[in-house]
Amino acid sequence: MKAADPATIETPVGYLDLSRVRANARRVAAYADGHGLRWRPHIKTHKSLEVARIQLEAGASGLTVATLREAEVMATLTPDILLAYPPVGVAKLERLLALPRELDLKVALDAPDVLAPLAAAAAASGRTVGVLVELDVGLGRVGVRTDADLVRVAEVAASTRGVAFRGILFYPGHIRVPRESQSSSVTQVAERLRAALDALGAAGLEPEIVSGGSTPTLWDSHLMTGLTEIRSGSCIFFDREALDVGVASSEDLAYTVLTTVVSTAVPGHAVVDAGSKALAKEGRGGDGFGVVFEHPEVVVRSLSEEHGVLDLGATTWRPTIGERVRIVPNHVCVSVNLQDALLAQDGEAHRMLTLDARGRGPWTA
Repeated sequence: MKAADPATIETPVGYLDLSRVRANARRVAAYADGHGLRWRPHIKTHKSLEVARIQLEAGASGLTVATLREAEVMATLTPDILLAYPPVGVAKLERLLALPRELDLKVALDAPDVLAPLAAAAAASGRTVGVLVELDVGLGRVGVRTDADLVRVAEVAASTRGVAFRGILFYPGHIRVPRESQSSSVTQVAERLRAALDALGAAGLEPEIVSGGSTPTLWDSHLMTGLTEIRSGSCIFFDREALDVGVASSEDLAYTVLTTVVSTAVPGHAVVDAGSKALAKEGRGGDGFGVVFEHPEVVVRSLSEEHGVLDLGATTWRPTIGERVRIVPNHVCVSVNLQDALLAQDGEAHRMLTLDARGRGPWTA
């Protein structure tokens, strides 16, 4: 990896503390192991072979991906890949089935209309692809809504050549409140999951895999009875949301955006060179787009493409033009995806870390 000097590197740039990355990976893997769960982290957060290696070395059992490019890249590291996104369309099916034949390949889907072409393509290529039927547990985005639909799709998967029913998948992404207020929501998910598993059992369909979890609910995953693995991804870096819901502290934050103050002309404000093209315009209901790592009372009040406006109303700190600060984004995954590479601190040294799985096109080593 190319060495870099954080004092002279052009900003804005994603900044990574690899010692914290390793500590986060060890902590999550230990939690999962201590509760009899597997950790199959979602790599959409980092899209990096190096970070994925850290997760696997810490004890991750395999990797979760969202795109075919991510699958192509990460298949070079692990024989166990879950595509947690329905592969719709001939082009995507061709790329999916071009993945190494020795791969333990699984996909998530919620409808026979997705399953049928997948099964036909897999059978034609002489392969069998594992299927996890996605269950909606409250987010209302994707996933079957009833136990009857869950059983129906699972039965089709279990009886169709080219695919095999392996289990179910869910994402409790609707739970984004402080951890101390999550109890009733987690209980509801556990009850929904129990009913689904009972329905599958009554139909003679015992799931090998029950895949769930999220970073906001990470440390309470063991309360979701029947769960076998967690896919939490942003826990490798954490972000402002993780701080707010209480699943991480500032000492756990491994990713920030290094940026430079470029203007102090407007009283009460300072402008940095990290705008929506570095932080992402993912807001929090009027509460800004991030906070300054060194001064967490300072909120990024507004963003345009190349400008981030810091609100200095709650601080005595007065930045100067040219001063460098780090911003904690609201949502780390979308910020990382906007970077060409990350400036990584590893001990006393800094180097550039590539984002191998970024983009959509086919990947070659």
